[in-house]
Amino acid sequence: MSANPSSTHTVAMNEVGSQTHSKNVIDVRSGGRPLVAVITVAIINSGPVFRRGVRAVLSDEQRVSVVADSSDVGSALAQLGNIAPDVILCGLGMVVGDGELAASFLHQRFPQAHVVVIANQESGADLGAAVKQGARGYLVSNCSSRELVDTVISAASGESLLSPAVASSLLMELEKLVRHNEPGAVGIRALSRREREVLSLVAEGLNNRAVASRLYISENTVKNHVRNIHEKLGVHNRMEAVVRAVREGLLKIA
Repeated sequence: MSANPSSTHTVAMNEVGSQTHSKNVIDVRSGGRPLVAVITVAIINSGPVFRRGVRAVLSDEQRVSVVADSSDVGSALAQLGNIAPDVILCGLGMVVGDGELAASFLHQRFPQAHVVVIANQESGADLGAAVKQGARGYLVSNCSSRELVDTVISAASGESLLSPAVASSLLMELEKLVRHNEPGAVGIRALSRREREVLSLVAEGLNNRAVASRLYISENTVKNHVRNIHEKLGVHNRMEAVVRAVREGLLKIA
């Protein structure tokens, strides 16, 4: 992923310490009412050039505010202070002081945040482990700027996402992880035809907007289907739903 050259001046002006951490953007023309919810993002990655590129891309988004930018978890926590970010972009394989993987630590430290793992290359085994540690999104480092922004925005709304580049290998790894170790899914046969269609597209890595476009239905309708799927399968997020569907034979991995 490369940053837009025109964004470099924005990065220089938006140092972490000087950013506004308000959850809303206020427009005086609206009488002081909030217009756009701001998504707070922490970037934690060992590569300074990579972080600079990510920050440049996100700085062009009015809806996004980078509140921490660090090469390690400890420094990121110091920058955040009392701020609980909405989304945390974390390098795959990063660890905290005692050797615990950062994704797991951050998931516990910020239970309301959505951890998105950034991998240097496609690896189902590594990403499968990240899933078990609570990561909610997955991108490869050479993703497009648009894919990065879309993932951050979707993750902040509670969607668990897979980029198409890693979806197939990750799902195959998850299938191996759960094939013999989890009880059968409750309610799998209760899914309607449309709910199965939605779940199948979710397994391809599509977000709500893309699913809605593919099925010619509204995005709100997709959200309702996803919520019903979670309730019927007794799961908490999309990845759990996909894993259960694969295990029960409802979905097949290509």
